[in-house]
Amino acid sequence: MQIGRFRLGMRTIKTALAVMLCILLFYLTDRGSPLIAALAAVFSLRQDLTTSISFGRSRVLGNSLGGLFAMIFYYIQSLFKNDFYVELFLLPFFVILVIVLSDGINNNSGIISAIATMLLIALSIPQGESILYALNRVLDTFIGTIIAISLNGVISPQTDEKEKQIKEDLVELRKKEADLNKMLYDVKKQIKDQSQK
Repeated sequence: MQIGRFRLGMRTIKTALAVMLCILLFYLTDRGSPLIAALAAVFSLRQDLTTSISFGRSRVLGNSLGGLFAMIFYYIQSLFKNDFYVELFLLPFFVILVIVLSDGINNNSGIISAIATMLLIALSIPQGESILYALNRVLDTFIGTIIAISLNGVISPQTDEKEKQIKEDLVELRKKEADLNKMLYDVKKQIKDQSQK
């Protein structure tokens, strides 16, 4: 459905539905805040199942790496009795490590999710919590990713909708091509007029 420049597509609806399912699942299982799972679902949901699986794989790898560093951070911070300087210097250092490692294992598309996971978990661990809290937050990211991929498998875009979008894109490209040709013609005419003077 499109109203002027504003379009409500299937991906938008699936994204909202994935967030709703995360909230519902966490409510029914009394798992706590669905924040991390809902964000993981939003990050993982793509236009179709194939893209979602590819991006989901990258996200799971990134989440695992980010979660691992969050747990290491939690352990080191607890050794130093939650000292502010540990947070101030260790987290930025871990950001560097996450980027270098992700690049080294060719998971560049998972860098942002790895850093986001690490920071969300590391900066939201309440005082007095155990390492189990960090493990559960990593599990939350997997739950959100699985919900997004599953939803994309169940609700696939209609072929007609894809074809319609392609046709609309082609019409728009043809308009832009015509505009460019007109501009080129005008420039050539101006150059020709200038050279005749």
